Parts: sequence; C-alpha cells; structure tokens
Amino acid sequence: MDVSPTIFAIFGGGGDLTWRKLIPSLFDLYRDGRMPTQFAIIAVDRASFSDAEVRTRFLDGVKQFSRQGTVARTDWHDFVRHVTYHQGDFKDPGTYSDLKKKCEKLEKEWKVTADHIFYMATPPLMVEVIPKLLAGAGLNRDRDRIVVEKPIGHDLDSARQVNRTLTASFHESQIFRIDHYLGKETVQNILAFRFANPLFEPIWNRHYVDFVTMTVAEAVGVEHRGGYYDHAGALRDMVQNHLMQLLCLVAMEPMVSFNADEIRNKKVDVLHAMRPIRTDAVSECVVRGQYGRGTLDGNIMRGYRAEADVAPHSHTETYVALKVLIDNWRWQDVPFYLRTGKRLSRQVSEVAIHFRAVPHQSFPPDVSHGWYPSRLVMSIQPEEGIVLGFQAKYPGPTMVLRPVEMRFRYSESFAIPSPEAYETLLWDVMNNDLTLFMRADQIEAAWRFLMPVLEVWANSRPRNFPNYAAGSWGPKAADELIGRDGHAWRPVA
Repeated sequence: MDVSPTIFAIFGGGGDLTWRKLIPSLFDLYRDGRMPTQFAIIAVDRASFSDAEVRTRFLDGVKQFSRQGTVARTDWHDFVRHVTYHQGDFKDPGTYSDLKKKCEKLEKEWKVTADHIFYMATPPLMVEVIPKLLAGAGLNRDRDRIVVEKPIGHDLDSARQVNRTLTASFHESQIFRIDHYLGKETVQNILAFRFANPLFEPIWNRHYVDFVTMTVAEAVGVEHRGGYYDHAGALRDMVQNHLMQLLCLVAMEPMVSFNADEIRNKKVDVLHAMRPIRTDAVSECVVRGQYGRGTLDGNIMRGYRAEADVAPHSHTETYVALKVLIDNWRWQDVPFYLRTGKRLSRQVSEVAIHFRAVPHQSFPPDVSHGWYPSRLVMSIQPEEGIVLGFQAKYPGPTMVLRPVEMRFRYSESFAIPSPEAYETLLWDVMNNDLTLFMRADQIEAAWRFLMPVLEVWANSRPRNFPNYAAGSWGPKAADELIGRDGHAWRPVA
C-alpha cells in the first residue's frame, strides 16, 4: 500500500516514549519498506538539542529496542536524514507557527501537500494546550491527525473535558486515541479467530460458554513511574483501557464489514450492555490489592510503599480483580472475571474461554485424571498463540481420559516475527485507519462503568494493605471472588 507523503511531528521528542518505542518502531517500518517515499520526523521538545545530538540518542534507542536487532550503518544513515529536532515550549504559540513554516518548507521541496501527524508523547496535562495551539496555527486541516496517549482523563468528568478539548480543535475522525495493547497481534487475532472461522462463532455464547477469565499480570513493579502510578492505580492504569478493550473484542457481536466505525460501534455496544456496578455491591464484585515485600525468582522484592516516589502509607491499589456481567442475548448470566496486577509471579496476558461441561458424564469418575471442561486460551504475552484444551483417551487397553492441548504459536506457524504493537498502530495512523483506536463515546462508557468503584474506594480506604506478597498471584480475596461462583482462575505455570 502506498502511503501519502507524511510529516510526523512528535511532541515530547526528547522523552522516554519517543526514544524507547516511537523511533525504533518507525525505523523498523522503514526497514520493512513501509514508510512513505517522502517523509520527515520532527522531534519537538523544550530541551536544547542539535540534530546531531538527538540523532545519536535515537540510534542508542534503536540499538536497544528495535525489533530487527542489528542496525546496518547504511539503513540508519538513510533513515536518520529524515529526522530533525525542533526546540520549542509547548505553551508558546511561536513554537507552532515555526513548526508550520518548517512543514511548508518541506512540502515546497517535495512539491506535494503532505499529511501531518502530531503525536503527543507528553504528560496528560498537555492535552489542554497542544491541540488548541495546533489549531491556532492552522495545523488542523482535514488531512492532519493528532495522536493522544492514555490516560484520557482520570475519571468520567475529566475524560469528557479531554474529549471536548480535542473535538474543539480536531474532528473525531482526525483523533487517534492510542492504546498500544490493541496493536498486539493476538489481540487483533481475536477478530480473525472469531469471525473468519465458522467452527467457533456458533459456540461463542451463553449456551456453550460457562465463564471467561482475562489476566494481564506483570512481574515488574512500578519501576520509574512511582509518581504517576501512585495517583493512578491499577484500575485507572490497566482496567479502564487495556482490559475493557479486551473484553469488548471477546464479547462484541459480528460486524457487517471491516469498517472502523462498524467495529467501534460493536465494541461500544458491549460497554453499554455491561450490568452497572451498584455502589453497595462494589465489595462483592471488585477486589483491590497492594503488594508487599516478597520473593520473585529468588530475589527479595520490596513492597509498593517502599518504591521510589510512592507515599509511605499509600492506599493506591496495584492489583484489581472484578466480575463483569453483560446483559444481552449472547452473554446473559455468563460472568467475565478480569484481573491485573504488578509484582505477580510472572508476566502473562491471556483470555481464557471456559466452556460448559458435557450435560451428562458417561464415563465413571475413576477413568478421568485431571479432567476439566474444554477451554480455549488466547495468549497475548509473553508467547503469542492460541491453545485449545480438551479430553482424549490415554493410550492403552482401558478407557482412561487425560486433558490434552492443540496449540497454535505465531513463532512456529509464520516465518516472520510479529511487529511491535507501536509499529502496527503507527502504520494505521499513517494510513488513516481508525479501527484499532478508541472513540470518545467508548472512552466515556468505560469510565462510566467504573465510576461507582472509584467513588466507593475514594471514601473507603483499605485496611489490609499490603495484602499480597510480591511474587504471588495476588490477594486471596481474588480467588474468593471467582470461587463464590464455583469457578477458578486458570492455573498459569
């Protein structure tokens, strides 16, 4: 696919996200022949850098984080000549008028009108500033786009304000609210798996599915994000975006076409169908936790309250588990259990579809060893793939049943490595494809669903924090949450 000439301006061009994710992803796209023939990358920031200095910094990031590993000198030389630095204060209108002149100069040299992409790799507060000043400089033409990183607000009211600010300067079709999780291959493969294979869609409903579990577990702590995380917490940082997006993909109805708004409409329908959480029932369907001192991979890990930039008596949650019910014909009374946390036993992200048991067990109990109902596991990380577990006869003269698995792994089935999530999403931005990006009403619907939880937690501090050890699988209350319904989280090795 030919991509239009593009000028890519990154606000926060001197920051960690640009160095670690954006430039390595753009370089990998370039090496794969997927960048436009005519393109420019302008890193915009307040610090004083020369073009040579910022290029040296970017090369260091590419060497560490590029998917392709080694960096050939000729490839880097050809790529980096498209990269320049633009020093300016984000709050100064002059920064934007100068940027516009730079864009016009490039377009005059190229003899074309280029697409402009403005990427906000900046603190969230800048969303109140940058879009307005871009529009004030006339950098919001129909073919211009703005990319906004999460978080989109910290509650429903602030999310609405962010969306009002964005749509005051750009049309909704120009706004790309990015969630890197949606760029992962297995996340996208949920749509292909469900709707391109007639084998599974007929049983993807309440008649065959008993319950669904979703896990996004991190072995890392807050690392260098303590200051941000202590004001956000796991519910805002992971549930409101990543897990809600996964839930929508798993539960949505079939789309009529592979059209961006058609798919996004179906996802919003799921959010609207989720049974509201009553404030007096929060403790029954939501669990929060905070990690304390523990052992992970043989190493002693400090507790959350001992992390850098975290308050010594913090009540911020680092773990959330919740039960979600979807009130529609497909999913009525099928519970979806979601969990996410930091400093857990290992890093793993997966969706597990647990099917109902057979209506009549014909085999005597003593022939089934380790028996469990069929389940389908879509693994997102660390290994991308899909596993179908079912029962089979163990070889021998007697009838003995054992659980077995059929596995699909991306690394085994395809000769090429999966692109990094940011590669996929940046490619979609350049092609003006909004399919994998969040719309304003979707953001607000997710916040609306979680607001009762935030309100209750704001007025009721936990008395038992920390309530799980680093290196464990979270608080016991999370096992009790799912156990009350006679279910359990899928064991993760």
